[in-house]
Amino acid sequence: MILAFNKPYSVLSQFTPDGSLNRTLAEFGFPKEVYPLGRLDANSEGLLLLSDEAGLNTHLLDPEHGHSRIYWAQVERIPTPEALAQLAAGVTIQDYKTRACKAWLLDPQPDLPPRDPPIRMRKNVPDCWIALELHEGKNRQVRRMTAAIAHPTLRLIRKSIGKLTMGSLASGAWRELSIEEREMIFR
Repeated sequence: MILAFNKPYSVLSQFTPDGSLNRTLAEFGFPKEVYPLGRLDANSEGLLLLSDEAGLNTHLLDPEHGHSRIYWAQVERIPTPEALAQLAAGVTIQDYKTRACKAWLLDPQPDLPPRDPPIRMRKNVPDCWIALELHEGKNRQVRRMTAAIAHPTLRLIRKSIGKLTMGSLASGAWRELSIEEREMIFR
C-alpha cells in the first residue's frame, strides 16, 4: 500500500518524537507498518508518501531513477530571470553543487490558506511564489538553494512527486493511492 499525506507545518516525517515541540506522524491514524518514503523537514508542508512495501524508498529517492519533485517556495523579494536561471543551472550549497533543475516564477501567484503560525512578513520587503522541479533531495535543499541566490524561503510546499500531485487533499489528511496513481509515480 502507498499513502499520500498532506503534511502540515510543524510535523516531523517520523513516528517517534525527537524531544522538540513538533508533532509526529503518530497522531494521524495511519495503518500499522507504514513508514515515510523520504522526508519533509518539520517547517515544510505538502505531499509525503508512506508505504508498507520494502524497497520503495530506494527506488523512489535514488536520483538515478529520475523521479521529479515539484516544490512551491514563497521567497523574499521577486527573483529576476537571471536569479531563476542561476537556480536552474545549479548552485553550490555546503560544498555541493546541486543538479540542474527547472525554476520559474508562479504566474498567477497561488492563493493559499495562511500557514499556522503565519510566516514572517516585512512591510518593505515583497515576497512571491516560485516553483522548483528537482530530481534530487538533499537535506533542506530548496531552502539552501533560494538562500544561495539571496531569496530566503518563507514557506515551502511539496506539490508533486513524479506525475502524482497533491490535488485537493486537505492539510493533515491522507488517502491510499489507486493503482493508476502508483503508476504515475514509478513511470
